[in-house]
Amino acid sequence: MKTLVKILKKPITSTLIAVLFGFLVAAIVLILAGYNPIQAFSALFNGIFSKPKYISNVIIKATPIILTGLSVAFAYKTGLFNIGAEGQYIAGTVFSVLVGVKLDLAPVFQIPIVVLAGVLGGALFGGMVGLLKARFGIHEVITSIMLNWIGLYLCNFIVNSEAYHKPNSTASLPVNTSSYTMLLPQWKASPEGIAVLKPHQWLYDMLVRTDVNFGILIAIVMVAVIWVLLYRSTKGYELRAVGFNRDAAEFSGINVSRNIIDAMLIAGALSGLAGALAITGTAPHGISTLAAFENNGFNGLSVALIAGSSPVGCVFAGLLFGGLLYGGQSVQQVVGAPTEIINIMIGTIVFFVALTRIVPILADRLGKRGTEHAN
Repeated sequence: MKTLVKILKKPITSTLIAVLFGFLVAAIVLILAGYNPIQAFSALFNGIFSKPKYISNVIIKATPIILTGLSVAFAYKTGLFNIGAEGQYIAGTVFSVLVGVKLDLAPVFQIPIVVLAGVLGGALFGGMVGLLKARFGIHEVITSIMLNWIGLYLCNFIVNSEAYHKPNSTASLPVNTSSYTMLLPQWKASPEGIAVLKPHQWLYDMLVRTDVNFGILIAIVMVAVIWVLLYRSTKGYELRAVGFNRDAAEFSGINVSRNIIDAMLIAGALSGLAGALAITGTAPHGISTLAAFENNGFNGLSVALIAGSSPVGCVFAGLLFGGLLYGGQSVQQVVGAPTEIINIMIGTIVFFVALTRIVPILADRLGKRGTEHAN
């Protein structure tokens, strides 16, 4: 009994229970809709793991969600709710295109400049939220929601501007090829590259048939950087102190206003980085007219919740989301079930994650009952 109580009190247990309930609710909905849940889940997992290119696409799909999730998780650790990750992500894509289309340097210079432009765009949007919060006390949820819409319409404005519009399309011009962060983009498409890769079918599928890029490696590095910043640095201590108790932090001599601005600058920069890597790492390497949000930032909110705002947990939660979103297409193709089933599953997982505090309470009650029976 003691071992069971210890297991139930661990945060990972609550998350796994939430995921399990997500699949259970999805199975019930599938049955009620007249579909076979075993067949549907089989199609889901086959759509994730059955081919190397599927695994590669899941990682590509997960990369921006990991970074926006990290952005939300970081802000939450500092006492802020960054619901503006979507707008910051869009700003990252826009600023990367603004620079990447007009600038064409050697890749060693072009890539850092284009990526940093996206980081700057996200940081600008996040910094505005932090500044308004620190100086005027305007709640970050209100300003960040408004900036989400500003980001969307800014994107549409740039797409339709004469300088960036791609003729006969609803998209912008792509960034120059020297901006690409894909893995061997020219070589793998050349006759020499295909000749080398063709005998190795799994490698051919993964490299040639997907936009495999360095984004996931950068995301993992940023997870490590944010973890060190939060838990192994003086600045991280100040940021977390402001998040725990703003009045106590100010009384101890910490500059609360500056740390609020810094926290949102960093959170915005992470979402902007996600947008920049989406432009440089995946086709069509440009932005398009948006009729609605693409949800890379909003999915980051769910990732941060599932991860319990843990930087490391964002990697695993992001991969889970990437798998569900990409593999969910197979559910519709194979079984015929609508992809909304996947959205129901994701929503259920997030809902039960929000109830994770119940699990430790139940564990305590089990522990007390076990003690009473022993006596």
